[in-house]
Amino acid sequence: MVSVDAMRTAVGIVGNAIALGLFLSPLPTFIRIWKKKSVEEFSVIPYVATLLNCMLWMLYGLPIVHPNSTLVLTINAAGTAIELCYVILYLFFSDGPKRSKALLLFIGDLAIVATVSAIVLVFFHTHERRSLIIGILCVIFCIIMYLAPLTVMVVIMFRMVQRSVIKNKSVEYMPLSLSVASFFNGLCWTIYALIRFDLYITIPNTLGLLFSITQLVLHVLYYKTTKMQIAERKKKGEVGLTDVVVVDSLKTSTSATSN
Repeated sequence: MVSVDAMRTAVGIVGNAIALGLFLSPLPTFIRIWKKKSVEEFSVIPYVATLLNCMLWMLYGLPIVHPNSTLVLTINAAGTAIELCYVILYLFFSDGPKRSKALLLFIGDLAIVATVSAIVLVFFHTHERRSLIIGILCVIFCIIMYLAPLTVMVVIMFRMVQRSVIKNKSVEYMPLSLSVASFFNGLCWTIYALIRFDLYITIPNTLGLLFSITQLVLHVLYYKTTKMQIAERKKKGEVGLTDVVVVDSLKTSTSATSN
């Protein structure tokens, strides 16, 4: 008969693989940013939120904080490295207020983790107290990480000049790959936490599962309108290019006739 610990380890390994998929899911977005040399309307919030979440869970998984958490430590160390690359790329290809905002949030992430590490390691000397304090913070920031993609819907909705998920029925700037990966990540880690109950892992991942379902529902509702808007925008771009070519040809013909 398979032991509870063996089951939990197996689910944890699967969870690590899915979490790695979650961390890598924004790759298509950053390939697009790299090609266009611009962050366009993509928000930095999901990436700085995930970076902070990974750094705090990495701290939680340290043997001096919460022993026997190797799976939590390893995947979040990998996540920290990946999200750090995303934030650096965002800083490189953004400018003006977007770059300033991203830089402030990034510095804020580092400041929070440094402060929490110093306070917990200096003033608290038992695994229980350290796990309690960092665990509570992990719950809070893990929920923020799962909510972060929805900020595209909430924040942009109130900006009149830009697109929004609700107003224009578009999910173009809320990546589907991120929503799908978040769903499976939340599902797997909720199961992992329930096998041998861990409150700090259960709460954020259960809520994250619900937030991810909300995102997927929005994708289902607005999939067609998003495709139509992208196609219409491309068509307008092609028409505009044709008009320019025609005008240039007329100008050339007129000049030739005059001569």
